Amino acid sequence: MTAPFDFAPLLAPGTPAPAVKWNGFPRYNFIGGHNDARHVPVDALIEAATTVLKREGATLATYGLNSGPLGYRPLREFLAGKLKGHAGIACSPDEILITSGSMQGLELVNSLLVAKGDTVLIEQETYGGALTKLARIGVNVVGIPLDAEGLRLDVLRQKLGELRHKGIKPKYIYTIPTVQNPTGAIMGEARRKDLIELAADHGVMIFEDECYSDLVWNGKRPKSLYALANGEGVIHVGSFSKSIAPALRVGYIVAKWEVLSRILALKQDAGSGALEQMVLAEFCTRHFADHVPRLSKALHAKLQVLREALAEQFGTVAEFGDPPGGIYLWIKLPDNVDTVRLAQAALAAGVSLNPGAEWSTDKNYAKCRLRLCFANPEAETIRKGVEVLAEVCRREFGVPLRSANVDNR
Repeated sequence: MTAPFDFAPLLAPGTPAPAVKWNGFPRYNFIGGHNDARHVPVDALIEAATTVLKREGATLATYGLNSGPLGYRPLREFLAGKLKGHAGIACSPDEILITSGSMQGLELVNSLLVAKGDTVLIEQETYGGALTKLARIGVNVVGIPLDAEGLRLDVLRQKLGELRHKGIKPKYIYTIPTVQNPTGAIMGEARRKDLIELAADHGVMIFEDECYSDLVWNGKRPKSLYALANGEGVIHVGSFSKSIAPALRVGYIVAKWEVLSRILALKQDAGSGALEQMVLAEFCTRHFADHVPRLSKALHAKLQVLREALAEQFGTVAEFGDPPGGIYLWIKLPDNVDTVRLAQAALAAGVSLNPGAEWSTDKNYAKCRLRLCFANPEAETIRKGVEVLAEVCRREFGVPLRSANVDNR
């Protein structure tokens, strides 16, 4: 019998721990960025796929679909129009690069701008994937606290001054200004203008992540940072994952050509998935404007179910807001609750959640916080999942007390 080959000594330094085998979703799944299954526009996507393949299917024989390395031109043309009306961005299709999800966009921007030992400024609570990628590179991450309007510029100004005094120029400021992940905050236009001015004064790029900006309940949002800066000193990324379907893996980068040309040179993957781009372009041109409000209405209703369930099961010991959009709710539990430990115990009971430490640069601050994604589970599943979570939390940490529950008052 052949002995097992030991490849462990061959692993590159910094290789992460092995992945756990997937055994299906838990019964009450509140993690990740999954979306509402009932609002995936399946029939319209089938129609779009059939139409575009009959018309242009032969172009699959070439890398880039005769549109070049930036991506399928009709999709970029749709995005140029959509971004103009939605975010105020005036750009040409040749200033948009289609990526394999916005995560590839993050990786490409990091490849362009940062190396081990560099410094970036980032929202204290932020997208966990961004933190993981920066840690893997060995970047010095400086977290900036948030308030109800997002990134606190008073602290950012102070940190930039301290770094300048030390002779350190950060490579970029990463922000999610429109429906912040995980807090749901939307930065006002006045603060956005101040942020652009502050970053320019220090010669620091702004990295604007707008993956959730389509999902604003009232459909109103400030102009993007990219628009307010006329594209100078800002790189903008977005995605179709939250507005259409996460499994399609289609995102995009918007940047001035002198920046985008450098990013394009780093994108050595022979192009992102062509069929997804073709189908999205065909679908979005006809249906995007009608689809997103319907999806937003459904998600808003689920958010209210989650908020009501938390109030019923946890009483006043769970603190949370009423975010103006998105798919997440950021929750604070009493200080004695460790949500990493809670997540482990809850998973054994069939409930998955994201502990706050995964989404923050301040692990102590986030220890008693958690993020729940409400987009995928149906209303009754949300209610039952929160009930099970409360039972686990009570068993592990003594909260919520029975007397705190609405049912027992």
